[in-house]
Amino acid sequence: MTVFTHPEFDNHEHVSFFCDPDTGLRAIIAVHNTSRGPALGGCRMFPYASDEEALCDVLRLSRGMTYKSALANLNLGGGKSVIIGDPRQHKTEALLEAMGRFLDQLGGLYIAAEDSGTSVADLKVMGRHTAHVAGVCERPGFDGKPSNGDPSPATAYGTFVGIQAAVKHKLGRSDLDGLTVAIQGIGNVGYRLAEHLKDAGAKLWVYDIHQEQMDRAVDELGAMPASADDILYLPVDVVAPCAMGAVLNDRSIQRLQTTIVAGAANNQLAHASHDQALWQRGILYVPDFVINAGGIIDVYYERNGPDPEAVRTHVESIGHTLEEIFTRSASDGLPTGLIANRLAEERFKHAPR
Repeated sequence: MTVFTHPEFDNHEHVSFFCDPDTGLRAIIAVHNTSRGPALGGCRMFPYASDEEALCDVLRLSRGMTYKSALANLNLGGGKSVIIGDPRQHKTEALLEAMGRFLDQLGGLYIAAEDSGTSVADLKVMGRHTAHVAGVCERPGFDGKPSNGDPSPATAYGTFVGIQAAVKHKLGRSDLDGLTVAIQGIGNVGYRLAEHLKDAGAKLWVYDIHQEQMDRAVDELGAMPASADDILYLPVDVVAPCAMGAVLNDRSIQRLQTTIVAGAANNQLAHASHDQALWQRGILYVPDFVINAGGIIDVYYERNGPDPEAVRTHVESIGHTLEEIFTRSASDGLPTGLIANRLAEERFKHAPR
């Protein structure tokens, strides 16, 4: 396994590996860029098939956080951490405490938050051994409801705002009544996104690897169930990937029957070239690191003074950023992902250290 010659290595400032045999912890932290501020990003726990797969994921995710924070106009850099293991089988308090000690060794270079496979409660356990965790404080939520630090509501709302912007640009519609949406992944973010879409009058199809989560969406939201093989390929207005990444690839893009791809999952493109492939098919790809920035915005305000109204306003600005990206994409004749990357690089590559 290489790092410096890895295809996903992008001049990352720091990559560290940690192993604790007593607890079974095997983890990787990657810090991509800190020109705008300390690296903040989620701590993911997932049963990766190999160490190589885990390294690839953490390098891609940390880079994405740099671009996400820059496009969200936050004074943060990009970082990410991954724990190799099944969160439903291998997660223990001892393992999480070991992860907290690992985080503390970096002295604040990287700040961990909730991600797939981890929860606010897990971050609080890590926080027994470090101050470098975020999204763990009880505070008024941006939606007026009490929050225990969970950024999922803000992520879901930002994704909903992004879908509104995409529908307006691509379909010329100012409302979502009757809009058809297929959601892949109906967990914390996906379910809340489904709630927003239902309230706006959209018709939903859903899939999740956990049957109970899919059943909940069917029973409580009136969504239609779909299979793993079909969810991305239904003839709908919007496909919303809200699970794992790399779902947009050579094979899947050719089978899409939608005009918009807009979801909360990170790293939806299997390769950067798939941005162009979607563009050539006339499908509007909403860059994931723009549309799913609501969570990092929420966590940022927790650390810099909780202000529910400011959080909501800032999350809603995701729509304005996307409008700028869509407009530049159309005028320049270039894919949306490329335009989003260029806009982010304008903001972080020339930021004073």
